[in-house]
Amino acid sequence: MKYTEEHEWLRVEGDLVVVGITEHASTQLGDVVFIELPEVGTVAAKGDEVVVIESVKAASDILAPVDGEIVEVNDVLVDNPALVNEDPTGEAWFFKMKIDDMSVLDDFMSEDEYNDYIG
Repeated sequence: MKYTEEHEWLRVEGDLVVVGITEHASTQLGDVVFIELPEVGTVAAKGDEVVVIESVKAASDILAPVDGEIVEVNDVLVDNPALVNEDPTGEAWFFKMKIDDMSVLDDFMSEDEYNDYIG
């Protein structure tokens, strides 16, 4: 997995990049109560707001970590947003993207670098 400074994780599955938030982010948010996912087919640029997530503590936006097309969303989260707190780096992924250049993932942090980042 790769990690962003915005506390997102990225995992390569075949020719797709799966995106979710880290356990650290999930803990910081508190109990997640609502998630709005993007539409399949959305073309996002790095930094675009693509997911809205609301918790008992705050509302937050999840940004597209790379340029690409959203080809699948995790509809389970709409009915069960608490899954983000239960399994943030597994079953609670947000979306899958098709990107043109997988080498852009080299710019993100490794797990060790991310753990150092969050201290």
